[in-house]
Amino acid sequence: MNEREKIYEGKAKILYKGTEKNTAIQYFKDHATAFNNLKKSTIEGKGIFNNKISEHIFIKLNQIGIKTHFIKSLNEREQLIYMVEIIPLEFIVRNIATGSLTKRLGITDGTVLSKPLLEYSYKNDELGDPLVAREHIAEFNWASSAELDLINNQCLKINNFMQTMFKNVGIKLVDFKLEFGRINIDGKKEILLADEISPDTCRFWDVVSEKKLDKDRFRKDLGNLIQAYQEVAERLGIKIIKEHKRFTINESV
Repeated sequence: MNEREKIYEGKAKILYKGTEKNTAIQYFKDHATAFNNLKKSTIEGKGIFNNKISEHIFIKLNQIGIKTHFIKSLNEREQLIYMVEIIPLEFIVRNIATGSLTKRLGITDGTVLSKPLLEYSYKNDELGDPLVAREHIAEFNWASSAELDLINNQCLKINNFMQTMFKNVGIKLVDFKLEFGRINIDGKKEILLADEISPDTCRFWDVVSEKKLDKDRFRKDLGNLIQAYQEVAERLGIKIIKEHKRFTINESV
């Protein structure tokens, strides 16, 4: 069997060249990172849960008219996706103040925002993914005004849908980040939701206890990360073929 052609490897995923035009295979790794890769671990099974949760959400979003890069599931760790040109921005949607927002502005942790707050950060690990304004995005041609308007609307639509979906299973959608990319399909330029939506990219709190069900369990050394990810999957009704009752953590800082 021929070795697959690797296109890109990031902190949590690997992209391999797909068998069809404009496609790639997205492989979810078991790596956990925080603080711009200063804190690292390998947690067995994490990639499987992120893959299946993200797959579930992307399918739901496709069904409500959000165009995404997701094509189909391949196995526990892999998806077939459209290969897009990633816009070098993270779109951060906040419903409850926590994390960097509270540190930057002195807001009380857990403050419910009057409406969703949308922030932009420039994707650059060396610079710490700095926050940027719409004027920066225009000045440096990271996205056009029309693209930004479209993406802003998509972010709010996604937020509305996901807030309801997670509320129905007893989870608060605190905040999350999204990435988008460009692709030319049949001569027409499209903007697609890309990357992933998972406990790695969202903050999830239990609606009653406010127990954290996301990567904050790793960031803050709360432990039981796999159990939290598994709980999110189970509440969403996602079936994971392989049971992960035991896992190992290999830390390097």
